[in-house]
Amino acid sequence: MKTAAIENPALASSRHGFASDLAELVKARLTLLVLLTTAVGFYLGSETPIGYRALFNTVFGTAAAAAGAAALNQWWERRADALMRRTRTRPIPAGRMSAWQALALGAALSVFGVVYLAILCNTLSAALAAITIAIYIFAYTPLKRASTANTAVGAIPGAIPPMIGWAAARGDIGPGAWSLFVIVFLWQLPHFFAIAWMCREDYSRAGFRMISGDDSSGERSASQSVFFCILLLILAGLPAFVGIASYVYEAIELLLGGIFVAIAMRFLRLRTQSAARLLFIASIIYLPLLLGALVLTKS
Repeated sequence: MKTAAIENPALASSRHGFASDLAELVKARLTLLVLLTTAVGFYLGSETPIGYRALFNTVFGTAAAAAGAAALNQWWERRADALMRRTRTRPIPAGRMSAWQALALGAALSVFGVVYLAILCNTLSAALAAITIAIYIFAYTPLKRASTANTAVGAIPGAIPPMIGWAAARGDIGPGAWSLFVIVFLWQLPHFFAIAWMCREDYSRAGFRMISGDDSSGERSASQSVFFCILLLILAGLPAFVGIASYVYEAIELLLGGIFVAIAMRFLRLRTQSAARLLFIASIIYLPLLLGALVLTKS
């Protein structure tokens, strides 16, 4: 059955080029974040001097795997995407790309990324990339319609890329890699709670089960955001304690984390769209600044 979200392909194509459709299919902005965390993981796990060719291979292979997973996710959720205002103009529901094209591209990129990492980096980094794809597609994606736990499950593959970088640099997974996993995992929760509450009607329309689904007041979403921001404030100091960053990082982390907590508490106090949006924007600013502090204070 067609929905209002399905546009005339010729009309849609006139407004969108192939490059922009491809970027949207592979979630280019999300993939860039994956590249950033992967590169930081590689840098922090590397002995000096940094092997820039190895860094490129790691980032490139991870990028292909992440892009493939994103395309497969959009292929899986194409019907739900057509029901949501924020996603109905994506290439598949808008009719600019067929489902089989997205499936083929997603599968090819996923396999290519994992094989590339296995050949040019090491098997551990390739295995982590494969695990990331598997959890994202076969656990997180179907769980979005079954349980509100999907956000926490989805944060697992989102937090593995820095471990891929670390594994590619060192060939193992040590405490430093796990500290990066914890940071990125916890960061995603207030980030996604803010998005889910702002878009709660859209998610409900698509049949996705989010904690914001029956949280019209915003109390549950905001209180969970505050809790995980506080937990992040505490545990984001782990890199200094495991010896991959100096204690200067600890001071920077406390400052950034304190601001993040304050913005989450503002969301809890006001529970408005603008307060949720500010938390979302703050999360986008927080992570690159924190990762930059880790890079600059590497031990």
